[in-house]
Amino acid sequence: MYYLSVKKHFEAAHFLRGYKGKCENLHGHRYEVALKVKTGELDECGMGADFSLLKTRLNEVLQSYDHTCLNDLTPFDNINPSAENIAKDIYDKLKTVINKKGVELWGVEVWESPDSSVLYQPD
Repeated sequence: MYYLSVKKHFEAAHFLRGYKGKCENLHGHRYEVALKVKTGELDECGMGADFSLLKTRLNEVLQSYDHTCLNDLTPFDNINPSAENIAKDIYDKLKTVINKKGVELWGVEVWESPDSSVLYQPD
């Protein structure tokens, strides 16, 4: 099995409703996002997936988050834009465009700081 990963970033603000602490106030992050796929097959070029295509698909999703207040976007107008919920939302948006031709979306990892991240993988 081959596991491939591409990474992009976006800038956004958010606040956590109901949180007791600094994060209940509006603040910003430079989010790093890694799209992770797996495949057991290589194509005729010896590649499991085209990194360029994976970056394009990830960037298409991240553009809608960039330079926004995440709380203003669906679904974060109803749920907190925690790193956990952001990772799942990105995964859900990518799963229909990635799972093709022997390549499976394996997970999405989101860093809200250089030393704090969450990896979402469905059961």
